[in-house]
Amino acid sequence: MKLSLKRLFGRSMTGGVKLAAAPAASSPRQAGRQTLLVAIALLLALVGAIAGGYYFVMRPETLKIAVGPTNSDDVRVVQTLTHAFAQTHGHVRLKLIQTDGAVASADALSQGKVDLAIIRGDLDVPKNAQAVATLRKNVVVIWVPAPAKGKKKSGARITKISQVAGHRIGVVGRTEANVNLLKVILQQSGVDPNKVDVVQFPAAEASEAIRNQKADVYLAAGPVNSKITADAIAASAKDGGEPTFLAIDSAEAIAQNHPVYESAEIPSGAFGGSPERPDDEVKTISFNHHIVARKGLSESTVAALTRQLFAARQQLLTEFPLAAKIETPDTDKDAVIPAHPGAAAFVDGEEKTFLDKYSDYIWWTLMALSATGSLGAWFAGYLKRDERTNNGHLRERLLDMIAVARRSESTDELDVLQSEADTILRDTLHCFEDGAIPEGALTAFNIALEQFHRAVADRKLVLATIAQSLPRAGAQLRAAGTL
Repeated sequence: MKLSLKRLFGRSMTGGVKLAAAPAASSPRQAGRQTLLVAIALLLALVGAIAGGYYFVMRPETLKIAVGPTNSDDVRVVQTLTHAFAQTHGHVRLKLIQTDGAVASADALSQGKVDLAIIRGDLDVPKNAQAVATLRKNVVVIWVPAPAKGKKKSGARITKISQVAGHRIGVVGRTEANVNLLKVILQQSGVDPNKVDVVQFPAAEASEAIRNQKADVYLAAGPVNSKITADAIAASAKDGGEPTFLAIDSAEAIAQNHPVYESAEIPSGAFGGSPERPDDEVKTISFNHHIVARKGLSESTVAALTRQLFAARQQLLTEFPLAAKIETPDTDKDAVIPAHPGAAAFVDGEEKTFLDKYSDYIWWTLMALSATGSLGAWFAGYLKRDERTNNGHLRERLLDMIAVARRSESTDELDVLQSEADTILRDTLHCFEDGAIPEGALTAFNIALEQFHRAVADRKLVLATIAQSLPRAGAQLRAAGTL
């Protein structure tokens, strides 16, 4: 009886099993480049954000300051400070806005047209104004010019303010504030303001008006070392005669009734001359010129401004003596003009440090960095999802190949499977290097790969054994056929 090899071994050795096509693998190198580009983009965005924040915090801030009138001492002081701030590259810079005077400067601040202003303390202070510094103290000077030689004056010579009724009083400066100041002094001294004739002269024309005897008594308000006042008093000395200075005996009462004024004294020789003018201390009142800031101005900005202001005062002392008159503001709660919190922090030594000012920003930046890192990690994982999915298909394919290898009837087929397994191994290692799969997945893949190699080795051994048995089986069949 003749037996067929097909019936003996069940199926043909060459028939084989059709292999399933492996899914196309994505390029691991391309996925790696995408991840690198995303990381670089995130890093550049972070660096840009940090650089932008640093520039925002450290950039110079220019503040508009209203001051006037033109060619006044106040304007010259601000011009000098503006130049000093620019030279020292301070955080705060000044832009001078010239006005007609303290009233116009106060209006500009009140309307929000400027950040800073120089105002008189005895005027209506804007509700949004807070003191940064006292620019200078002004004293009131009232004097009677010396009589001209050979000219007799009718009536007794004026030696007291109470004697000015019926006379003409010249006020140096066009501002109405000086006229109001004169009225306060007259009323407190028992003189009806309606019984005097008031005439005002521009500061530049005061000396000429005095020489032409335009008034009997004069009033000026300004710093003790004011050149305008000194020149006007010098013009009052005639033919060897000296002007007579009138004391404000009611200075304490005025200060009590009007808190913006203080009782003061004009020191002997304050206005120069020989003999000294005055020849003795003269009782008077004083008021302040303030540098004020609008209420909404940043506390850190005003603190930096105040610090620069007093640093510049020391530098400019020899170059510009008026800068030495700058004083710290009154930080008491009952001050006539409340101090700006930034200026008060500088004066009281409570100015915030860098960490105090920017700790919140630093904390939020760290939170943003953490969120950015998490987002970047998620995004990187999102970009690698296709790579992970593809590698999962390759692992499943490797498991299917184990079963195929165990049923294979050809060494050529096993070699094809082995070549495919090598390709799967290479792609899996690339995925692991790119971080697309974890170490645990690589371990599981290694176990599957070992099983595949064993299946191939076992099947090749079986096929070799079968190949050796075929000649013997044929001989047996031929012998059986001859029987």
